[in-house]
Amino acid sequence: MRKRELTPLASSRWAGSITKATHDQWALARRGQSAHIHNLEAGIRTIEDRLSQPVGQKGTKKAPGGYRSRREWHAKSRRLRVLQDRLAAARADHEAGLVHVVRGGKHLARTRHHLEAAQLTEGAWRRCWEAERWFLAADGESGKRYGNETIRVSPDGEASIKLPAPLTYLSNAPHGRYVLACRVTFAHRGTEWADRIAANRALAYRIHYDAGRDRWYLTASWQLPLTPTLPIEAALAHGVIGVDMNADHLAAWRLDVHGNPTGSPHRFFYDLTGTAPHRDAQVRHALTRLLHWARTCGVKAIAVENLDFTAEKTREKHGHKRRFRQLISGMPTGRLRARLASMADQTGIAVIAVDPAYTSKWGAQHWQKHLTTKNRKTTRHDAAAVAIGRRAQGHPIRRRTAPPPAHRSDEQGHRTIQAGPGAPGCEGTRPRMPGPRTRSVGAGCGVKVGDQNAQHRSERSAEHGPGNRTHSCSASRNGLQDRAPGKVGCRLVSGA
Repeated sequence: MRKRELTPLASSRWAGSITKATHDQWALARRGQSAHIHNLEAGIRTIEDRLSQPVGQKGTKKAPGGYRSRREWHAKSRRLRVLQDRLAAARADHEAGLVHVVRGGKHLARTRHHLEAAQLTEGAWRRCWEAERWFLAADGESGKRYGNETIRVSPDGEASIKLPAPLTYLSNAPHGRYVLACRVTFAHRGTEWADRIAANRALAYRIHYDAGRDRWYLTASWQLPLTPTLPIEAALAHGVIGVDMNADHLAAWRLDVHGNPTGSPHRFFYDLTGTAPHRDAQVRHALTRLLHWARTCGVKAIAVENLDFTAEKTREKHGHKRRFRQLISGMPTGRLRARLASMADQTGIAVIAVDPAYTSKWGAQHWQKHLTTKNRKTTRHDAAAVAIGRRAQGHPIRRRTAPPPAHRSDEQGHRTIQAGPGAPGCEGTRPRMPGPRTRSVGAGCGVKVGDQNAQHRSERSAEHGPGNRTHSCSASRNGLQDRAPGKVGCRLVSGA
């Protein structure tokens, strides 16, 4: 309906571009409105639960307790009424389909009242405010010349615009087109862009003005075909890189096919202060370095945590822990996951999302101390990356501990690693090992050194039938190395 009303005033193409741009902005504001309602509901539930508890009652790890004093209880009861009023207004707007959109963002609108703090004059702010409305956008069409009939860019960089019917008298080219005086070049993915326009495939363009740099920019975008899903066995065939996301860096560690960390941990730092484009560029740069390192290692899979702090960001849940709330609010979990999925798709690397429960705690408990050396200090985040990678591979996070001395083979030495139940030679005899085995008899002496039944042991297999004995062979793998199949046997343990 809106497109039909705009078509006589402009044209069918420009009417479609205008209505699509406004609809996309409305849909974005609609999603933000729904998120705001969920946040208010979570805060109200937390306050009501804490108000119902006695003052001073201590909480648990999973649920907060009562408020610390009567003064805080009274302040929170007043805040509960404020949040309930905000929730009622937000729900009324949501049911009516009403959204509040500020072109240029709320931050720029509020800057108008704080020009001295922003170091801007009124004229400079006005230019930035008007620049947010100076843009042209048009979607592409497959089969049309150079992939777009409204905004067209030729292979030699000539850009032209199809003018609306009321403005055709301004055209400087045939068929009502206006050719720009400058040439267009694409420094990023210019080869892919050239391939698409050569095949007349759809390309979307957007022309906008940057008031800070006093320049006009043309952005090209296109949709990539869906990549077929890769089986997880094939993705993990060359190991995996576990990645732990933090507020200022990504901690990554490469694991082999057995779940053992190899090499040294890598950290990719980023700075999430400043404007939104700066933060987005920092995240993109860190992910680019991560993917380049993964390609260098030959790994085809990256494991990340499936984090979602939507319900954790409300200040009602963590109370006075302001620094912690700022920490989790600043972590770009959704943006990083979306960026990593799109960028990894171009490099042929699979992304595996795992359950984030206890990865930091168990990683520090089972791996941090054992991976720390004199020349390498392993952090809690590095150990969490190992735990994330092992969980993606299906291995348990914990390392196997050494058995008690009385239950070790020959009651000396140690055997903390065993081959899997399907490994060949798992239940065979132990091979001849060089070096002395006891103080009196050297290794390899005797004609029946490999026959356990001929040796003087109280638990040799010949003394017990299959009904009184069971074979035990652990399939879990330990941390730092796995012995080759056939070099470790399963010892016999008493049955119930």
